[in-house]
Amino acid sequence: MLERTLGRTGRSVSIIGLGTWQLGADWGDVDENAALDVLAASVDAGVTFFDTADVYGDGRSETIIGRFRRENPDARLTVATKMGRRGAQDPAEFTLANFRAWTDRSRANLGVDTLDLVQLHCPPTPVFSSDAVYDALDTLVEEGAIANYGVSVETTAEALAAIARPGTATVQIILNAFRLKPLDEVLPAAREAGVGIIARVPLASGLLSGKYTVDTTFAENDHRNYNRDGSAFDVGETFSGVDFATGVEAAQAFAAALPSGVAPAAAALAWVAAQDGVSTVIPGARNRAQAESNAAAGSLELPPTLDATVHEIYDRSFRAAIHDRW
Repeated sequence: MLERTLGRTGRSVSIIGLGTWQLGADWGDVDENAALDVLAASVDAGVTFFDTADVYGDGRSETIIGRFRRENPDARLTVATKMGRRGAQDPAEFTLANFRAWTDRSRANLGVDTLDLVQLHCPPTPVFSSDAVYDALDTLVEEGAIANYGVSVETTAEALAAIARPGTATVQIILNAFRLKPLDEVLPAAREAGVGIIARVPLASGLLSGKYTVDTTFAENDHRNYNRDGSAFDVGETFSGVDFATGVEAAQAFAAALPSGVAPAAAALAWVAAQDGVSTVIPGARNRAQAESNAAAGSLELPPTLDATVHEIYDRSFRAAIHDRW
C-alpha cells in the first residue's frame, strides 16, 4: 500500500484509509463482530488510517476502534476522530470547555491519552473564521489531549478559510468523480500550505460502485433513504448531493469507460487517490470483502483516458446542478 504524509501531522498514512461512519450508525446495522472483522481486514491489507467521529452511533464507532486497538497493540494506526456535533449547531458552543469535554469522551472511547487527530465536524460556517476556536484547539495540543487538529467541511470556502490557519493539519472534504469542485482551489491551496487532504464520500454513497439501479432501496435507518432531501443533515453527504436517478445513469457511464475486469468502485477510489494533493481516501466498508476490495484500489493502475472521462461526465450530468452549491 502506497503511503503519503498526512499534511502537517507529519504522519505517514496509507492512501486508502477506512471511514467508519457505517460501523456506528446510519448505514443499516453492522454488528460488533462484523465491525471488528472490517477493521482487521483493512489492517491486513495495509490500511493504516481510520476515520471516525464521536457521534457515529453516539460513540459506538470510536469504542469499537478502541477495542480493536487494545486487542491489536502492534497495529500501526493513525486514528482521526471528530467533534462538534454533540450539541447545538451554534458557534457559541465551540468553546475550550466543550472541546475539553468532547475530547475527554473520545479519549475514553478510543482508550488513548492523546488523540492522533481531531477534526471539527462540519461546524457552522462562522466557526472557521473564529480566532477563539483556533486558540482553543492550540490549547488542547499544548495540554496533550490532541496531537493535531483539522477540519471536516461542507464547502470549498470553509476549506480555504481553515487552510489559511497555521495550525490546521488536515482538511476533510467530499471529493469523488461526481464532486469535482475541490480540484479548482482547495487542493492547490492545500498543497501550497502543506495541509493534508482527507477525501471522504469517495464512492458518492455507493453510487460509483456501479451496483445500484433506479429501483434500489435502502433500509429505513440508512441515510441514503431518509436524508435524500437533506432533512437530517447536509444533503451533500448523501449521494454527494446529486439526484439519485441521474447518479445511477452517470455511474453506468463511468463503468462503461473502464477496461474489462476493472471494478467501478476500485477505479473510483484509485481516481481520487491519484489527485495531486490528496493524502488519503476514506471509503467505508460493511464487511471483509468490501474492506479488501477498497484496499486493493491503492495499487490499481488507471486507464490514461479515465480522467478526461470523469470530467466529461461531470460537465454533462452534474456541473450545472451542484458545482456552485458546495
